[in-house]
Amino acid sequence: MSDYLSHEFAIDRYRPPPVGHVSHSRLERVLRAGRFAVTAESNPPDSADPEDVYQAAQPLGEVVDAINATDASGANCHMSSVGISALLTRSGYSAVYQISCRDRNRIAIQGDVLGAAAMGISNVLCLTGDGVGVGDQPGAKPVFDVDSLSLLRIIRMMRDQGQFLSGRKIKHPPNLFLGAAENPCIPPLEWRADRLAKKVEAGADFIQTNYIYDIPMFEAFMSRVRDMGLDRKVFILAGVGPLASARTARWMRSNVPGIHIPDFMISRMEQAENPGLEGKKICIELIQQIKEISGVSGVHVMAYRREHLVSEIIRESGVLDDRKKTRTAR
Repeated sequence: MSDYLSHEFAIDRYRPPPVGHVSHSRLERVLRAGRFAVTAESNPPDSADPEDVYQAAQPLGEVVDAINATDASGANCHMSSVGISALLTRSGYSAVYQISCRDRNRIAIQGDVLGAAAMGISNVLCLTGDGVGVGDQPGAKPVFDVDSLSLLRIIRMMRDQGQFLSGRKIKHPPNLFLGAAENPCIPPLEWRADRLAKKVEAGADFIQTNYIYDIPMFEAFMSRVRDMGLDRKVFILAGVGPLASARTARWMRSNVPGIHIPDFMISRMEQAENPGLEGKKICIELIQQIKEISGVSGVHVMAYRREHLVSEIIRESGVLDDRKKTRTAR
């Protein structure tokens, strides 16, 4: 690349975000425009071939506003989240770069954040991370130098104050839309909104929740969120995903902290002639119900290595219909 082209690229990369925005992210634009946002996960390949990333992202490209690149979720090693995010961004997708505090200290993370921003990545999701004991390399040494709250504060400082945690100045601060995760279904339930408030105070611009299967439980959480005025301070995207079978649902309820699946839903899966199809129908119904809950700004759809199914669920749920009408009107 010539010096001239490099210079032009740098000018374009560091132009200020639109007024009222903190990034150039498509996800941020959609949310601030008041549209119901849709995100999904691209599960990382055990491969060094970029084509594996592109093939997974292709079914999602026309139905989501951003694609999450998971960071060794479950403490299992895959292609890095920053690598996937860079590949997605280079191909025109809006990526959500997940950062787990489990594997890197504050020095490495701050450097990765600058590198990600330099590659055009605009969304970051701050996670504490699963313990190494649940993964396939339990002998790995955990880091946990900081947690998700501290990480939010650090990246917000880099963005808004233009300095590292040490106080040293950053020449070109990163323009990033900051996110965090929340689990509305972990007891004590009455404390979950208070936990969310801490993440908002720490700098979260958007929230993606864990799987929601119990609508009344989630509605109670959102009622508390509205009472605290948090729905006016942060964009909340509710996590959903299709159940594969009644057996899977029981296992998730028993082994995954914070996931509550009502008995009637498990019974419905048991009685279904085609459990996979029934799980898809349930997920679509959940999206449609969640869309009607005041204060919810979108959904985050998760289905491990089943991106085509995610695309079908989003299309059939009808959450994109308003956008089609808008485009037609223009």
